[in-house]
Amino acid sequence: MPKKIIEKFMPDPKTLKNHKYLKVFGTLLEKPNLWLLNRKSAPGAFAVGLFVAWLPMPFQMVAAAGLAIFFNVNIPVAVALVWLTNPVTMPFMFYVAYLLGSKLMGLPSQHFEFQLDWQWIEASIHTIGPPFLLGCLALGAISSLIGYFVIQSLWKYSILFKWQKRK
Repeated sequence: MPKKIIEKFMPDPKTLKNHKYLKVFGTLLEKPNLWLLNRKSAPGAFAVGLFVAWLPMPFQMVAAAGLAIFFNVNIPVAVALVWLTNPVTMPFMFYVAYLLGSKLMGLPSQHFEFQLDWQWIEASIHTIGPPFLLGCLALGAISSLIGYFVIQSLWKYSILFKWQKRK
């Protein structure tokens, strides 16, 4: 069951192999396990995709693909999960990351208004940057662990359910 649900939302492997930014990986994209969806590659792909989704960086898809190749997990799933951070969800997610980072560092959270210009980024990188980055890493690690174990459990229980159904 999880395989059918996940496959509905997976990007097409041919499209990903031909993506201009993913061509950097060349022959590394030829490993078969990177494109198969099985009980070993799916949980790892969820962990990679959810971790990278929390990283505040450009080209998250390339980072997710690189980590998927490194950990030999499904590339389409890892790349698709990166899109959890999009222009609609990003402000909320990154604000929560900042609040968590402030709590972890024992700092009071500061009121600020986000501005999309380089001067604001340079001025605030020293004040809100460290708690923000710590929060992003912490939430990335937490969500990747949760995603890994949830998908692994769902896969296991779907197999057990199929066995029970056969009997």
